[in-house]
Amino acid sequence: MTFLSMLMSIILLIPALFGLYMNDAKDTQEAYIKRVESVGYENTIETAIPQTEIHNMLVDHYKSDLPEGKTKKKAIVIGYDGCRADVVSLAGGDFSGITALLNDGASINLAYCGGVNFPDGENTQDTSTAPGWCSVLTGVWADKNGVYGNGQPKSLEYKTIMTELVEDGTIDSASFITKWNGHFSKKDSTYINEKKYCEDNGLDVSFIKTTGNEGSMIKAAKELKKESCPDFTIAIYENTDSNGHNLGFSFNNPYYKAGFEHCEKFAFDTIRTIKNRDTFETEDWLIIITSDHGGYGTGHGGATIQERMTFIVANRY
Repeated sequence: MTFLSMLMSIILLIPALFGLYMNDAKDTQEAYIKRVESVGYENTIETAIPQTEIHNMLVDHYKSDLPEGKTKKKAIVIGYDGCRADVVSLAGGDFSGITALLNDGASINLAYCGGVNFPDGENTQDTSTAPGWCSVLTGVWADKNGVYGNGQPKSLEYKTIMTELVEDGTIDSASFITKWNGHFSKKDSTYINEKKYCEDNGLDVSFIKTTGNEGSMIKAAKELKKESCPDFTIAIYENTDSNGHNLGFSFNNPYYKAGFEHCEKFAFDTIRTIKNRDTFETEDWLIIITSDHGGYGTGHGGATIQERMTFIVANRY
């Protein structure tokens, strides 16, 4: 890149950066709440569901009787990492994962991370990736699973839904698909101990590291196309989180909106892959789209309403 082209790139970026600072001023609590109310959630901020409830929804699904004509239980959690609850108001169109579920009669509810609802006091755990997804997968908060923030390996006392159900024989196999190193690819990763536990005990739980968001979607599709696809899958798409860190977690930031649209398209493709399975009509699928945390400014971890509120879209419950 020549000096002139580099200079031009910087000049072109200035309006976007300036717009970010201007848009941040618009990201007030009042404006956020109005956008959340416009989504049409079935509950309110005051009655938001703890994100730990997803674990219970999954257990109930697998433990319940098969409906007539169904022979196999399956489930998937599709994660929009760092997706704010107000941005869900943008869902729509022919390639929206959320709309695809809602058109099939799915429920849509507000949820919360951080260990407590808004505005009830300070967080009991960071509104960040590791504690968020760990609470979803274990069904308990950090005071039990030990993950208060990123870079803290999870206690084996509370195993994830994946390991829990494979180990007790409820399901045969599970997979965790993600591009983020912090889940199970580093020494201080959240699930590094559980990954080893599964390997040591011969449990069919796959921890799959990909090279990017599109790579995660492609890998998820590849797994879901298999005749004997995993009985449980979690596939996390991180476009909203990466775009938020780059230029701001804000409804007013077009780059953040673009990240949401990418997650939506990936989710739509994932759901379409499931529905195109040859055995889909005889399978009882629970499909959930959710988020681990929101964001404010260019970060998250705190107790603002923008960081703490998440959402749950489920084709059951």
